[in-house]
Amino acid sequence: MTRLSLPKFPALAAAVLATLTIGMTGFAQAQQVLRVSAIPDEAPTELQRKFKPLGNYLEQKLGMKVEFTPVTDYAASVEGLINNKLDMVWFGGFTFVQANVRSGGKVVPLVQREEDEKFKSVFITTDKSITKLSDLKGKNFSFGSESSTSGHLMPRSFLLDAKVNPDTDMKRVAYSGAHDATVAAVAGGKVDAGALNISVWEKLVAAGKVDPQQVRVFYTTLGYYDYNWSVRSEMNPVVRKKLTDAFLALDAKNPQDKEILDLQRATRFIPTKPENYKAIEAAARNAGLLK
Repeated sequence: MTRLSLPKFPALAAAVLATLTIGMTGFAQAQQVLRVSAIPDEAPTELQRKFKPLGNYLEQKLGMKVEFTPVTDYAASVEGLINNKLDMVWFGGFTFVQANVRSGGKVVPLVQREEDEKFKSVFITTDKSITKLSDLKGKNFSFGSESSTSGHLMPRSFLLDAKVNPDTDMKRVAYSGAHDATVAAVAGGKVDAGALNISVWEKLVAAGKVDPQQVRVFYTTLGYYDYNWSVRSEMNPVVRKKLTDAFLALDAKNPQDKEILDLQRATRFIPTKPENYKAIEAAARNAGLLK
């Protein structure tokens, strides 16, 4: 048996150790990326524009790269987080509930905008004969995405409370896929009326992208809990705390922070918890949208 001579062994060991160290360092560096996405309730280009300053801010606070990856639909955002392809997702209340139920309680909400404590949906139309929810019977109507809280679940819930069943009382029900698409469908005469979240509606009006004299709000819902940033429960607790602290530290008095908050349509971020979304879960089960 050939033996390694003593003078050569330390050098060999050092070389092996160096190779392992380089490999492990590369592995660690490969893990230093926070993969972020959001439900596609607006156009992908708009979602990326809104996220860019926030992503840069989180990179500084976390000391790691932050990548935003748009998804094709609401279901993809849920599956991406559950299957460890994403680390943090901007969910609506209903998509959070879906993710939480699908994961067996392993998806948790970190923070929400202060506005999300009492979020609202608006019903819009160009038809002068429509002034209340009951007037929608026999009409063509558009929700947003089927998995949208403010574009489908809660509007449907308020319709049912008003004794209007979209599936049997309306002439036709469509799903536009996004809030801005719902506005376009109503403004373009493709449907008689539609429902969307109040935040997107106010943004489109402020930007002059919709004429509120032509397309008007005829009903605004009561408030309910909605959007949040969610992560998996097994996320590294250090990263999880840094993330939470970063969101809570955003201050509108700071010009750079204000730019981020304005793009997120938030006055500030506050802590949230799964219990806040129990009413959303109950509404989803009652509407037959969550089995």
